[in-house]
Amino acid sequence: MQFAIVILNWNGKKLLEQFLPSVIEFSEEADIYIADNASTDDSITYLKTTFPAVKIIQNKENGGYAKGYNDALKYIKADVFCLLNSDVEVTKGWLPPIEATFKRDANTAIIQPKILDFKNKAYFEYAGAAGGFIDKYGYPYCRGRIFDTIEKDLGQYNDTCEIFWASGACLFIRSHVFHELNGFDECFFAHMEEIDLCWRAKNSDYSIKYAGQSTVHHVGGATLNNTNPKKTYLNFRNSLYTLTKNAKGNLFSKIFVRLILDGIAGVKYLINFKFKHTLAILKAHASFYCHLKYLLKQRKLTKNKVEYYQRTSIVLDYFLNKKDNYKSL
Repeated sequence: MQFAIVILNWNGKKLLEQFLPSVIEFSEEADIYIADNASTDDSITYLKTTFPAVKIIQNKENGGYAKGYNDALKYIKADVFCLLNSDVEVTKGWLPPIEATFKRDANTAIIQPKILDFKNKAYFEYAGAAGGFIDKYGYPYCRGRIFDTIEKDLGQYNDTCEIFWASGACLFIRSHVFHELNGFDECFFAHMEEIDLCWRAKNSDYSIKYAGQSTVHHVGGATLNNTNPKKTYLNFRNSLYTLTKNAKGNLFSKIFVRLILDGIAGVKYLINFKFKHTLAILKAHASFYCHLKYLLKQRKLTKNKVEYYQRTSIVLDYFLNKKDNYKSL
């Protein structure tokens, strides 16, 4: 099974200096690519002089995560693509459990390893943790992370299991499935495009797995941290995009409840004097309405047949019922 590890880079020389060596050291069985999103720093020069064996694909523009990968993966031949953030440290033996999981089930299309926090390796990392799920209204959560509550890694998720979505921080996908699904939806730009991709894979009868025997460490927020209103904007907007495109059943009732919950979140930001984040939610909703025609068109092209949620509302579970870890749900 041929693996291609593809790291998307945009002005990330410092991250490449820090994290690329671990990828090279522990990934002898894979080809390594840097997909550069039209960087203006000296990333390319650094790569060519320091790591000449690493293959470079230079995109013509910075199209974000979605378009960046779509553009680059057209030029890569492999059985499996590993889409790896530039701020991820991999560990010894991280690839064999992934390959074994793919080989056990031909219908497994996407796999995520265990993602721990690079800054505190005893804890899971926000973006993916031990595999992702969503509730009825499209709010994502993970085994190991619900909203901002992060669990300590005590071996409780050292299993291999079915999940709903895999984190874009480290996502393995069979190449033929990526192309069959027409890659990422470039309307997303960045954030939650992997959830949309996974949902479309599920609607096409593919399986998505978490492989807890494989571990990586993710910095998180190296490109856009949680305090940035742009991240708030993208998360709220793209979650609505994903729900509208893919959710099974009556869409109107789901969107109606979702807009109310988003409004409550906006008020909460306002009370905490985070005015830019409240504005970001308003802008997210405005963008959602502007793109509604496109989203509904995409919805008609989607099978929308899987029951996608285990929890009706993770918001109520967490904030009202005080269920702050996955096993308490």
